[in-house]
Amino acid sequence: MTAAEPPGLETQRREIESLLRDSELRAGDSWYVVERRWYEQWKEFVETGDQNSSSFPGQIDNTELFEDLDSFHLKERLVENEDFMLVPAEAWHRLLAWYGTVDGQPPLERKVVDLPSTLKVEVYPIEIFLCLHSNMENVITAKFSRADSIHSIQRVMCEAFMVPAGSECRLWMKSSDSSCERLRNVHVSVLDACLSSGMTVIMEMRNADGTWPSSRPQIMRNSVEEQDSYRGQPGVCGLTNLGNTCFMNSALQCLSNAPPLTEYFLQSSYLEELNFTNPLGMKGEIAEAYADVIKQMWSGRHYSVVPRVFKTKVGHFASQFLGYQQHDSQELLSFLLDGLHEDLNRVKNKEYIELRDAEGRPDQEVAEEAWRNHRRRNDSVIVDTFHGLFKSTLVCPECHKVSVTFDPFCYLSVPLPVSKERVMEVFFVSLDPHAKPAQHRVVVPKAGKVIDLCSALAEMTNVPPTQMVVADVFNHRFYKIYNADESLSCILDRDDIFVYELSVLEEAEEQPVLLALYLRERSHYRDYGSGGSSYGTSLFGHPLLLSVEQRHCSRQALYQLILQRLARYVRPPDPSEELEEEEEEDEEELYKTQTNGISDEEETDDGEKAGPSQTQPEPEPEPEPEPEPEPDCGDESAQSQSNDSTAGEPRPDVNHTEPPLDHGDTETNSQPELYTNATDANAADANCTNTCKASSRRHAMASEPPAEQRPPACHTTEEEQEEDKQEEACSPSPPANQQPERRKRRKSLFTIQAVNSNGTTERGMGEGGSAVSFSSQPYVAIDWDPDMKKRFYNENEAEKYVKHSSMEVPQQQTTVQLQECIELFTTVETLEEENPWYCPVCKKHQLATKKLDLWSLPEVLIIHLKRFSYTKFTREKLDSIVDFPLRDLDFSDSLLRKSLSNGEPPSRYDLIAVSNHYGGLRDGHYTSYARNKDNDQWYYFDDSKVTYAREDQIVTNAAYVLFYHRQDKIRKPTLPAPSTSPAPSNDITSCNDAELAAAATATSSYVTMETD
Repeated sequence: MTAAEPPGLETQRREIESLLRDSELRAGDSWYVVERRWYEQWKEFVETGDQNSSSFPGQIDNTELFEDLDSFHLKERLVENEDFMLVPAEAWHRLLAWYGTVDGQPPLERKVVDLPSTLKVEVYPIEIFLCLHSNMENVITAKFSRADSIHSIQRVMCEAFMVPAGSECRLWMKSSDSSCERLRNVHVSVLDACLSSGMTVIMEMRNADGTWPSSRPQIMRNSVEEQDSYRGQPGVCGLTNLGNTCFMNSALQCLSNAPPLTEYFLQSSYLEELNFTNPLGMKGEIAEAYADVIKQMWSGRHYSVVPRVFKTKVGHFASQFLGYQQHDSQELLSFLLDGLHEDLNRVKNKEYIELRDAEGRPDQEVAEEAWRNHRRRNDSVIVDTFHGLFKSTLVCPECHKVSVTFDPFCYLSVPLPVSKERVMEVFFVSLDPHAKPAQHRVVVPKAGKVIDLCSALAEMTNVPPTQMVVADVFNHRFYKIYNADESLSCILDRDDIFVYELSVLEEAEEQPVLLALYLRERSHYRDYGSGGSSYGTSLFGHPLLLSVEQRHCSRQALYQLILQRLARYVRPPDPSEELEEEEEEDEEELYKTQTNGISDEEETDDGEKAGPSQTQPEPEPEPEPEPEPEPDCGDESAQSQSNDSTAGEPRPDVNHTEPPLDHGDTETNSQPELYTNATDANAADANCTNTCKASSRRHAMASEPPAEQRPPACHTTEEEQEEDKQEEACSPSPPANQQPERRKRRKSLFTIQAVNSNGTTERGMGEGGSAVSFSSQPYVAIDWDPDMKKRFYNENEAEKYVKHSSMEVPQQQTTVQLQECIELFTTVETLEEENPWYCPVCKKHQLATKKLDLWSLPEVLIIHLKRFSYTKFTREKLDSIVDFPLRDLDFSDSLLRKSLSNGEPPSRYDLIAVSNHYGGLRDGHYTSYARNKDNDQWYYFDDSKVTYAREDQIVTNAAYVLFYHRQDKIRKPTLPAPSTSPAPSNDITSCNDAELAAAATATSSYVTMETD
């Protein structure tokens, strides 16, 4: 390139240096690469001031920077200020004008890109491969700046591959690992789209029928035959569960079977109405994602569609649906209808409209004005199809001001009549050790207390309510032990509730103790990893609650009492059976590490706060049988939850001759004790909420079962200490602080160990070296050696229970009419304190009365049954059957506007879809019934599985959201109904293995491109 006459050398130097000094990096600006040796030569030349100097640089020559002079690719790893210099565009253009460039060399223009936390000149732009999906062998290479938009790549591809103008295209990027990702937003930069060198961008054009030709590009070439192998009824297509997405699948299936909306998308009418600028919308992305799902479901070529892209879009625009938690199908439906409306809103610029009160004007006039104003800001297919109008009337209780407004609605949320009672199923554990637990069904007040449950059970069992304690058992441990005055609302229907009969302790001098008993099995191996010589244990069987006097809490007495209580499934040893064993030599070491029979090293870390469901074996002390010190037996109850359990408390026979017990592991402390560690917060039951005080103990025979407590420290009285010493002195165990002699002794069936409410061994925590107390709820475990358990514990018998006659009485399912729910919706109610109305006359907030009336109804009416009831005190799911008509739902009596003149639409509806919810408040499963618009056949959609359905199956107590289509808009089916409807259990989508395999292949080949 020839150069123009340059100015003087000093002028050149001053201008270029000024530009280099003053130019700042700004994103998107162009800078140019100049070979460093040429630039240094130029600097030397201008500094000499001699036009005829031998240092004249000649034309700008970047030859040294290129790998070759054919492709003009830059060499790799060039370094700024060593190999090249960067100059701003203005400086480059001046140098170019003064000196020109070597013929054929392209200018090395580079963009400034805004990288995270820094601006940088992009010396090496990304180099990507471009191809069409329809011909992936024909690949071209192109370079793009990271600051370029994806749209610029699309434009280059359209030109390079001669794509017809007006074609609807979309791009995918494919990385080296062959995974594909959709480039959804063509307006983002290459950098933001995470495109990098070596990636491939694939373009595909939408087919004439509105579907996209492919799934993942790399598998499409093999999929044509598989795709063509399945032909099904359009719309009869499952949706894959991506992980707790049944709520989304249910809502999509119902909406997919709303004919006006589905036909709108199948005819691609939405393409003309996508609103990319609406600040309340989602830039058209929700509408596009929904359109793709609908077009796939109604192609008739898929057993099941994977709605992953749709799920990602929903989570992106509504963060509450991010991840894979369970959600509410009606909440998703509400978001989706609103999102589709804003994405397809024909109103591009919403005007501000001031709403007027009725002020005594006729309803007709006010309603028409309200609807007109609504349409001025909201005009979409959603408004056309789903929006109606209701009248809201507020009356001030003080000045009687009446405020009337007409408000649009997209669905009706109607309340269900709430019952005052509930049915509970509980297990009653009798005091008779030979009686199996009995399952009862009782009716209690919904707002009642635990004592009401006991009273209802007392009528069936003839056991006084004051002799009952209610507990919730879960994973072989007590999850919660309830107080008599606690509310029943905290007990869920799915909880396993056990009611234990307590023994009556005649002439009890002391306050009786409620003792919680767990069963544990030792493992065969020692848990050396715990740092102590202890054995791992795991809970099994059903825990017990025993009522005993404090003076009968010695180990000997407890051993006999427990044997009595377990008599139904624990066989006492025969005298002839050999239960002797020789002491182990390493017991001496155990004495050094134990205090009162409990290893100091045990449970040093209960920091995991074992929850009620934790079932990991926990390290326990050595399995040597223990002496019989008096355990801590407080009487406060603790938290619990349940599966099965047995308990009743026959008074221990203190005169019963006890089998010889193993006293080999005599403790170093002369005061034997069982401990519960209260100060170790990590060991406290994570579910405990109340703190125990010694002064707050309740008598176990009083009308209230004990309160839930943390396991606190234990202390004894001097009398109890003395009693312990006497007991120990009488026992065959050696004196304190004396190493025992090795001898043979009789072995117990099990050993007794103090534990916390989780069933984890507690380390002693005393004050002044003597700490035995009854100030808290005591928990003990009986530890079984596996061999002893196998010989003497009957596992089958322990699990048995009987059903009371109340379980045979069929539960009467409450049935309400849909019309009753609609009448409740239009009933006058008083506003709650949290939501008062501001009266313009009184100039203050008032708890006004409010009444809603239906004014006009949409073409497709969605009715949401408010099954989930939330109040200040209770949360519940209402399982009443709502009897809703499949045909001829008539609103003529409910509509405020009676006159149907002026061509007003009728008010009769037919059912087209139902979203079902099975389960309770915390979990559940969603499915749907829907009627196909083409063949008028009902189908049952359960995620990816689709089956035929009969009309008599549709009304159930699981119905949650109802979809009705107005009769004047229903068109006749275009296809005959299936000639032979299989039984409902027959699965349309998986009739045999071959078809199932084909379905999997077809789905992956057609739909998986959408899953990334």
